[in-house]
Amino acid sequence: MNDSNVKPTNKSAQKWLQRLLESPHALVILFFMSALEATLIPIPLELVLIPFMILERERIWSIASVALAGCLFGAVCGYYIGYTLFDTAGQWFINYLNLQDYYQDFKTTLESDGFIAIFLVGVTPVPFQTAMLAAGATAFSLPLFLLASGLSRGIRYYGLAALALWLGPYAQEWWQKNASRLGWSIAIISAIALLIFQFS
Repeated sequence: MNDSNVKPTNKSAQKWLQRLLESPHALVILFFMSALEATLIPIPLELVLIPFMILERERIWSIASVALAGCLFGAVCGYYIGYTLFDTAGQWFINYLNLQDYYQDFKTTLESDGFIAIFLVGVTPVPFQTAMLAAGATAFSLPLFLLASGLSRGIRYYGLAALALWLGPYAQEWWQKNASRLGWSIAIISAIALLIFQFS
């Protein structure tokens, strides 16, 4: 397989991918990349994750698991920033990432439909930082927060692994074209399923 067929076009993502491929501690680096992507780094992890999965297919499920673990670690950090330091560090996060409108809208939704709201943020293009900070600031149940986050991000990362196995080097191009529509489709289906379960 020609590596150039699966390399991301984003230069920062290319550097991260090269670092992963050359390092004997690639999964450790991926863990912290995923944690940082969930909190600070503006580059979507998928830009690195999909080509890394394609080039390292023999450990593709381990890669997905490490990405999920890193995301949850970052989510817990973000939750505690919202819980203990919202007026200082939490506000800085929101302003730094330009999430003021997202945060206010999500906080309102969180108060009425907490678990579903957090789950849907995990599978849609809405920035995940909003869920972490709002859940912490409102003292939403940490176990439920982790369950909702783990389910939604698990669907995302293991789904990417399945996509990489299925489409191979074409997975990156397919994801760039369909990620938003796929995320919203999963969100709508999940919301309907959760509502049916809740009221049945």
